[in-house]
Amino acid sequence: MYMKASPVTSKLVYLCRKMRNRKIDLVLSDVTIEDVAAEGKAIAHVTLPGEDSANSRGVVVFVPFAVPGDVVDIKVTKKRSNYMEGFILDIKKPSEYRQEPFCEHFGVCGGCKWQPLPYEMQLKAKQQQVYDQLVRIGHLQVPEIKPIIPSEKTVFYRNKLEFTASDRRWLSDVSEAESLSPAALCGLGFHVGKYFDKVLDLHKCWLQPDPSNEIRLFIRNYALNHGIPFYNLRSNSGVFRSVFVRTASSGVMVIVCFAEDFPERKKFLETVSERFPEITSLYYIINSKVNDSISDQTPLLFCGDEAIYEEMEGLRFKVGPKSFFQTNSAQAYNLYKVARDFAGLTGGETVYDLYTGTGTIAQFVSRQAAKVIGIEYVPEAIEDAIVNAKANGITNCEFFAGDMKDVLNAGFISVHGRPDVIILDPPRAGIHPDVAKVILEAAPEKIVYVSCNPASQARDLSVLCEKYDIAAVQPVDMFPHTQHVENVCKLIRKQCL
Repeated sequence: MYMKASPVTSKLVYLCRKMRNRKIDLVLSDVTIEDVAAEGKAIAHVTLPGEDSANSRGVVVFVPFAVPGDVVDIKVTKKRSNYMEGFILDIKKPSEYRQEPFCEHFGVCGGCKWQPLPYEMQLKAKQQQVYDQLVRIGHLQVPEIKPIIPSEKTVFYRNKLEFTASDRRWLSDVSEAESLSPAALCGLGFHVGKYFDKVLDLHKCWLQPDPSNEIRLFIRNYALNHGIPFYNLRSNSGVFRSVFVRTASSGVMVIVCFAEDFPERKKFLETVSERFPEITSLYYIINSKVNDSISDQTPLLFCGDEAIYEEMEGLRFKVGPKSFFQTNSAQAYNLYKVARDFAGLTGGETVYDLYTGTGTIAQFVSRQAAKVIGIEYVPEAIEDAIVNAKANGITNCEFFAGDMKDVLNAGFISVHGRPDVIILDPPRAGIHPDVAKVILEAAPEKIVYVSCNPASQARDLSVLCEKYDIAAVQPVDMFPHTQHVENVCKLIRKQCL
């Protein structure tokens, strides 16, 4: 469906005008959007006039929420010598490719920015992103990049969401606040853009399957109706802070976070449990510190099972309240199959799975390996990995907790054996230089590098390619309607070494 002058379009243009930077008085008229660029923005080229034609110059303009083929007016918010950034003031002529956003929160919510872009165009842009980072920017020698693996589900594909509570929700017009009651100012949802204290009160989110929306709305309304103070993110006051919803093939886990304990807490949680029998694990956390991170907090089981479980090829993986598991479960299976295929195991190899999380990849490849060593920073994740391996009857996996640069060293390798294959799936920042150095010294026959950030992956590959050739590259789309892309690279040790 093409977007002409829909309510969503009008709302988006209005919001872009509200967000403009008034310090720069420059409007670019009738700009044709040419392509999709980095960070989910679109790109166009414009010519700025000079005193005469000889002084005119071309610059690149980056703008969010635009689709190739759109003709738009752009309000410039950042101006540099060779590029500018801005927002759409008006869509003069929508692109023939432009689709109607399916979410009512599009343009305000920070997620799913590519809704107007057809999925095939999204995949093409992600494929190009991998090429640009590895080849055009990284100058790496790579074989032909395999076509990106699309996600079967493009909505309701996530298994985990975090919703933040605030007593000062985001309003498109701040003057509305004066006429609203304190209760009407409360919200439960996602942070808006770069505003740490602004939360969008969600009605329906298309990222996580039911009963996620129903649970969030019920908890929000219960807290409002029973006078439980929503948290203030500026003054760090209030009681109700956030809600986590996790889903898996075995059930649903909900974690409710409070800034302090309070007399009505038990009744609150009992009501949630009774209303939603689908919730198989209900936790709460008393988090009195300033930030919302729960990595250093202790989840307390209120009722139900200790964990939920995800299954893959007959393997069962325990997912606890702080466990890491790929957020697109169905696509994680395709990702792990790529990693296993790239590893090319024959049954006699020693495999190191670095940044193993709860040991999913380690166990997924264990049937084809002699021994698998998993290392992960989060102790709770390693505890889950050990439990998972035991429950799955896997006896050839060992797991170790600690900072990768401290655990993985020559002494560790001498004790546990030199790896024939290393599989690594680091955080977005990539691997520490010390880790890269140890990997090069260990010199496994193969390295399989799984990354959620092709830019940091390209940087790391430039180091590893001192001793390795890139033999295969496979992008995987884990997050439809966003600019994010997962990428898997297979490295083979150079024959001359």
